[in-house]
Amino acid sequence: MTPAQEHGALPSFGQPARPTPAALAGKKRPSVSSPQPPHATTPTSKERREKPRRRNEEISAGGLVIDPTGDLGLLIGRHDKRGRTLWSLPKGHIESGETPEDAAIREVAEETGIESAITRSLGVIDFWFMAEGKRIHKTVHHFLFRMTGGTLVPQQIEVDEVAWFPLGEVSKRLAYSDERKLIASFGDLKNLI
Repeated sequence: MTPAQEHGALPSFGQPARPTPAALAGKKRPSVSSPQPPHATTPTSKERREKPRRRNEEISAGGLVIDPTGDLGLLIGRHDKRGRTLWSLPKGHIESGETPEDAAIREVAEETGIESAITRSLGVIDFWFMAEGKRIHKTVHHFLFRMTGGTLVPQQIEVDEVAWFPLGEVSKRLAYSDERKLIASFGDLKNLI
């Protein structure tokens, strides 16, 4: 290595050149900023607060159906891009003129083929997600149902599988943490029946 390389004036093999402190003395550091077109302005904090935000609200309803024996809970499964089955509670959008209860009963029947009646509210979950470049705030009303009839059949368009699971396994099977927490918060689900 030459004396010049030792002081960083010339690059050694595979390393970029580094200027020496003497070479930097008296020189101003270049400012780092992204150039903006002449017509661009940075909004003030007040303008950012006043700018209307585009927010989409979605409201859904559904929940957990318990079989007539009181031992099993009904879940729906959707396959992800990797082929895994993600289990969740049946639910769907509340349509115009429907109450959350009406929508929950309809959605359970559509997605699973099972007819049911609501026995109690389990609570409401809300969360944010992105879809098609839009930020969406979703609120889901959850209910506990008892099965009254029907035949177990997954909805062809939206659901890949439907299955009954022992009540003690339901919260562990759920793919989404907010649903797991909601169901687990009730402890032994048999006490709710």
